[in-house]
Amino acid sequence: MPRLDARISRQRRVSLAIALAGAAAMAVPALPAQAAGTEQPPAIEVVPGTDTRTPALVEGIAEPAEASADADDAAREHLVDRRARYAIPHPDQDLSTAEVAEESGGQETVRFQQSHRGVEVLGGQYVVRMERKNGNRTVTGTSGKYFTDLTVGTTPSVSEKTAVSRAVEAVRRGSSATLTKGTAVRKNGAAKAASTFQGVDKGLVVLARGAGVLTRHVRVTGTSPTTGEPLMQEVYVDAKSGFPVLQYSGLRTFAAQGVVPAEKAGKATASAAPKSGGSAAPADVTGSGKIVNGREVTLGLRQDASSGQYVMTDYSRMSATSKAAISTWDASNVDVTQASGVWPEGIALFSSPTPAFAADATEAGAVDAHWAAGQVYDYYRQQHDRDSLDGRGGAIDSLVGVTEYGSPFVNAFWDGQKMVYGSGDSQYRPMAADTDVVGHEMTHGVVENSAALVYAGQSGAMNEALADYFGNAIDVTASGVAMTDPNAGLIGEDLCRTAAPRDCALRDLNDGATTSKNFLGLSFQIDSGAVHLNSTIFGGALWDMREDLGGKLADKIIYRALTSYMTPLDGFTEGRAAVIAAAKDLDVKSAQLKTVKQSFDAHGIVPGWEKALGMDTDTLLGKLNISGTGADADAGWWTTSKSNDDGSAPYTVFAGRTDGKGAAKQISDNNGYYNVYPVTDGKRVVWAAYGPMGVSIMSRPINGGVPKTLFTSYYYDIQNLRVSGDTVAFELLDDYGIWHVNYLRDGDKLPKAVDEDPNSHWITDSRLPTLKDGKLAYARSYADDNGWTTIGVELLDVKTGKVTRVGEAGAPYSIGQPVLTPKSVYWIIDETAYDDNHTAVRRADLKGKNVVDVLPESAADAVWAMDMTASDDTLTLTTLLPDTDYRNETSPKLQQYGLDGEPLGRVSCNRGLQMFAASDTGRRVVWIDGTTSDTDLVTRARPAGRCG
Repeated sequence: MPRLDARISRQRRVSLAIALAGAAAMAVPALPAQAAGTEQPPAIEVVPGTDTRTPALVEGIAEPAEASADADDAAREHLVDRRARYAIPHPDQDLSTAEVAEESGGQETVRFQQSHRGVEVLGGQYVVRMERKNGNRTVTGTSGKYFTDLTVGTTPSVSEKTAVSRAVEAVRRGSSATLTKGTAVRKNGAAKAASTFQGVDKGLVVLARGAGVLTRHVRVTGTSPTTGEPLMQEVYVDAKSGFPVLQYSGLRTFAAQGVVPAEKAGKATASAAPKSGGSAAPADVTGSGKIVNGREVTLGLRQDASSGQYVMTDYSRMSATSKAAISTWDASNVDVTQASGVWPEGIALFSSPTPAFAADATEAGAVDAHWAAGQVYDYYRQQHDRDSLDGRGGAIDSLVGVTEYGSPFVNAFWDGQKMVYGSGDSQYRPMAADTDVVGHEMTHGVVENSAALVYAGQSGAMNEALADYFGNAIDVTASGVAMTDPNAGLIGEDLCRTAAPRDCALRDLNDGATTSKNFLGLSFQIDSGAVHLNSTIFGGALWDMREDLGGKLADKIIYRALTSYMTPLDGFTEGRAAVIAAAKDLDVKSAQLKTVKQSFDAHGIVPGWEKALGMDTDTLLGKLNISGTGADADAGWWTTSKSNDDGSAPYTVFAGRTDGKGAAKQISDNNGYYNVYPVTDGKRVVWAAYGPMGVSIMSRPINGGVPKTLFTSYYYDIQNLRVSGDTVAFELLDDYGIWHVNYLRDGDKLPKAVDEDPNSHWITDSRLPTLKDGKLAYARSYADDNGWTTIGVELLDVKTGKVTRVGEAGAPYSIGQPVLTPKSVYWIIDETAYDDNHTAVRRADLKGKNVVDVLPESAADAVWAMDMTASDDTLTLTTLLPDTDYRNETSPKLQQYGLDGEPLGRVSCNRGLQMFAASDTGRRVVWIDGTTSDTDLVTRARPAGRCG
């Protein structure tokens, strides 16, 4: 069985923005022939690394290593002796031991973590594989990523406090583009606004982009204000300027958050479980219970000698190794936000007065969770000689029955230390009630403690694919389902109380997904870069292997690829190479190796597949390599931010013509600041410049001139800029964590807030400004005498200061982006909180009268609008399709309408993210498109239509 060297520390979690694609294998000529009678060295194959001189994969070597040394010392010495091959100048200084795994056949796998000048490099892992037999040790191969071109300094300019503050605001900004009804805050400061997010500094980290980007890693936890779901975001803040350059989810969920609908009434219950304890010695016993399908199963339990209760903690499986337990905890009174990344207080093990657990434990999902956890442990121990999720006999804890604000929670996740299962509702059973769900979440723990595939983009989709594969492999084996069964590839098919398996399943490993037809390019704010939406492309290839090779061999190949070849930043192409290399390592037959390759071919996972993704748009500026900074257009001009080709440079603002004529113009200086959120009225560009001491609003004429600083905020964040004529509007954060719309006219020294009321005891908020022809529209809240608020839209005449409150026809729950046309103001509104996220588009004239819904919320074809932009004669909405299907329309798409709500069609049929849309003139729209992994600024002059 494998073990990890006792001297090393727990493997670190690593993360990244975009997984790099590997290059095709390249044969390296054999060494010159040796003298007659000596053995000819084997041919060596090398896969070159991307953006590094260190090879991504080396195969076919059989080179002696120091037998008497520890495995990591012998592996490091191998890299030292062959610097010419590996281009790692100082393995003894830059590589720390992350993991040493030894298998029963003499296989040794050593994982090294790269550091740069003492700072950890995200995803910088290199693996050395060795074999030890008859007192000799041989190096058989290497793989991974060591980044050779890092030169960035490691002294930060941004304080921990600033980094945490900006990380929190980045998460807040990304989680909500609406103003939601709430309560006001007292001005006396006695009651601060309760923040839904908390940030913790995790130290300096280098992002491996070009010469490197020094960042502060901040973990932000909290609750989404729009969905109520738990968030745990890993945010990386540039340590020189303070701009958040990367963020993604730290929760490995079974389903994409916001996709599985949960009811908003009712509450799942579980048996009350007193804590076990006492002075007498406990006794290990075998108990029983029924899983939800009615089958009676055995359970490893412990009887507490003091209370006599039988509790769900199984010490028997690891009694000969670590003596740790598999434990199942009653979390029915725990909100999911209290269990995300932390251990909730006051929970106890599920218990029973007899060894036979009753029906309430079955309905709670406890029996399924505890039994299935044992099945998953047995699978990894018996099939792969792995002792628990971490390979070292670590404890396995499952929290069952969490709810969401007292209502059902229909999801499950691994948070880095435990499994958390939702309560289910009237449609879905408790989320632990399907073995593939339990196997899926526990496999996330195996992945984290081996290859640590980053949970974002392609590497995150591989993480999900491997969790699906092994979870389902364990499920079909435990259930006795044949691989030829049409439902064998379904994931989560047994969760529904009444729906048939195929109607219930969240994913199908036999869905035939390919890169050319199904791959979605999304930002990390959407499903962490499509980790679920793209997962069946890679997972389907793995499942095809299992169908064709049989479970035993396929499982062995894929497990070896995961634990001995894959590293954190691997994408689909590198994942293919890892699986093929693992198959060769296991000496499979040539026909079997051909099957492995054909499985990936059939799903379009071949070198260079990304280049074949088609688009129906004109590219205005390609390879932006930016995150969340937006774009704008007006009067025939566009503007956006751009990094360099490897994403290492601070963002620079560019502008150009929307018809594509002429070259793009650089607007902001290359001053080391991150220049973001640019907007234009066709005459000048206004943007925010992030530096270590503050955020400045900058302005520069499109036709040339010196950049001008309009305003600098030394303490508070700025977002949502707008410009029209002599006026700039934006949102400014205050002491209470509340946003306020402010505006500046040319010549003003300080901005003015639109919602200041010196006669009120309450602080309210205002959001989402829009400017046109001297009018400023925005959403804001209004407080009554008790601090309760309503929300609505206001129009401000910038010249006169007159404010018009737009007449409302109802009581909105939330308001989305307003826009202005020559005669009207439009805004997104949600009056019914729990109607599958349907929204309306409402219109009023510029006097605030004649309110009407041009797109009603109650309509059968009501949209879920996230954002809106307008020209003088069209509305363009960024929409989501709220459903449980994983498809192109699940990601943000652009829909265009006439001013009276008549549909004009989808703006573009591109597959992938369509965000930050800006209307120009007529029907032309400019937006940032994520179909390619680099993100591009694109345009269309008219809608594409229905997109078939």
